[in-house]
Amino acid sequence: METTINYSKTLQFRTALTDIAALTFVGLVPAASHLFKIPVYFIEPMRVMLVLSLLYSSRWNAYALAIVLPLFSFLVSGHPAPVKMMIIMAELMLNAWLFLQFYRNTKQAFLSTFGSIILSKLFCYAMYLVVFSMAFVKEEAEITFLIAQAILTLLLSSIVWLILYRRQSCARKV
Repeated sequence: METTINYSKTLQFRTALTDIAALTFVGLVPAASHLFKIPVYFIEPMRVMLVLSLLYSSRWNAYALAIVLPLFSFLVSGHPAPVKMMIIMAELMLNAWLFLQFYRNTKQAFLSTFGSIILSKLFCYAMYLVVFSMAFVKEEAEITFLIAQAILTLLLSSIVWLILYRRQSCARKV
């Protein structure tokens, strides 16, 4: 019983810490982009925080952040626009769901992360095409941003693999 209580308190603490970090990070991105004159949003702060939430919190918290982060960003900075915000919410929810499904079925952390990000991004661009236009998709998919997304996807997939590999190694030793 003591172990369950300690685990529950630890999870609650990690969830609170993850949520505070996510809201702070996403809230500061527009200001940082203007201040440093570089597109900080290229590192996709909402996706980074979603992945961290999947690693250090619960799946329900990850789903909640998938909805709250775009909304919070809109309320704080006016970006993304409401329709784009809803597409991003759906993309992040799909990303979390796909990761959980892939990982549950394969236990392959890198491939689960990589696949879930790629498929949710394809969904996002398809929605942009349906809702907006090909011109919008081309603007959103400029080469610099696509390169940044590819690097971020590989980096996040590697980080998830490393963290989950270490957790499994520590669990085997105990």
